[in-house]
Amino acid sequence: MTFRAEKLINPDDTLFIFIDHQPQMAFGVTSIDRQTLKNNTVALAKAAKLFGVPIVLTAVETEGFSGYIWPELLDVVQQRPIERTSMNSWDSGALVAQVQASGKKKLVIAALWTEACLLFPTLSALEEGFEVFIVTDASGGTSQEAHDAAVRRMEQAGAHSLTTINAVLELQRDWANRETYDELMDIVREHLGAYGMGVDYAYTMVHKAPQRGTFPHEASSLAGSKAPAA
Repeated sequence: MTFRAEKLINPDDTLFIFIDHQPQMAFGVTSIDRQTLKNNTVALAKAAKLFGVPIVLTAVETEGFSGYIWPELLDVVQQRPIERTSMNSWDSGALVAQVQASGKKKLVIAALWTEACLLFPTLSALEEGFEVFIVTDASGGTSQEAHDAAVRRMEQAGAHSLTTINAVLELQRDWANRETYDELMDIVREHLGAYGMGVDYAYTMVHKAPQRGTFPHEASSLAGSKAPAA
């Protein structure tokens, strides 16, 4: 599929960066419910993988302070994270080298915490000419004020704010794109709360797909369903 809307993120011109989604970093987050944060982050990674978007994963002080990257995220990305000591991941030559080697100029970044590990590389990447999209609900700050102030500062510098659902739908773009439709709906139903519940309702009550999850001996695959998603 050829994408022509240059202002939107596209699978063929975008790189996703996940920064410091680690237990100790999550402990300090108060700007968003932590389970929602994890759901959004994993959904975002699954969507990037589904659409063939390259991913860079990085961690800070894994064994010295922060703990290992969430296993749910590692299961999706399946790569060894770039290990750092610097709060600004853009100070890591290994990370910058991967970004540059990708040839992508649009960076979608999610990080813990918003006020440091998202803010610092975003400002650095913008300064070097990259277009940066920050995923505000796959990132979190130590307070709502800290999160909001950092988001404002990044937007003032030229970054674009996205939410997880925003990013996922921007990648799909067209419901006629059947190659990714069913797997995308699985991501939505597993991770994206009310939207996923609405999809389940439309499948079963409107389009009369078999109910799932209650009677294992009656379980039926919904692959190939023509139910609309939005």
